[in-house]
Amino acid sequence: MSLFRLYKYIIANNTTVRVAAKAFGISKSTVHQDITTRLEKINPALHKEVKNILEKNKQERHIRGGMATKLKYAEK
Repeated sequence: MSLFRLYKYIIANNTTVRVAAKAFGISKSTVHQDITTRLEKINPALHKEVKNILEKNKQERHIRGGMATKLKYAEK
């Protein structure tokens, strides 16, 4: 698996670590490690772009969780 394919996928799809890990068949820990350590050393500009997307997703996760709960109880 190419690291740059992973990063391009995250940027193109504005995706979360979990979704990217599932798409590439690797663990969330590996994706996170690649972003925080390896990418920063390889390409700092790309690292900043990917990190911004992941930070945005992190800030929005409570909203997604609330919507999931709302849908769960709306079905009952």
